[in-house]
Amino acid sequence: MSRSYGFYEITGVVAALDALDIMCKAANVELSSWERRLGGRLVTIIIQGDVSAVTEAIESAVENGIKKPVSYAVIANPHEEIVRLVEISRSRWDKSMKKEQK
Repeated sequence: MSRSYGFYEITGVVAALDALDIMCKAANVELSSWERRLGGRLVTIIIQGDVSAVTEAIESAVENGIKKPVSYAVIANPHEEIVRLVEISRSRWDKSMKKEQK
């Protein structure tokens, strides 16, 4: 079982959180990061886990979410540059969370 990323892009924070809840309940995946654009109107959720779990989670959110996604993808065994981009996203997210906690 290798590392895998799932990307799920959708309009609206509420729809994104609903999709994340569905994904985490459907399979053994965890949130890696998320990106908000256009004032939160466009949200990309990035999950990680093994390939089958990420695939199951993404498919479950596509089928059962309150909205249809704008785009989604599963990347099995991601290239090191993809891993680096996700880590950069995660570090920005971690920094913003620390600022909010102060």
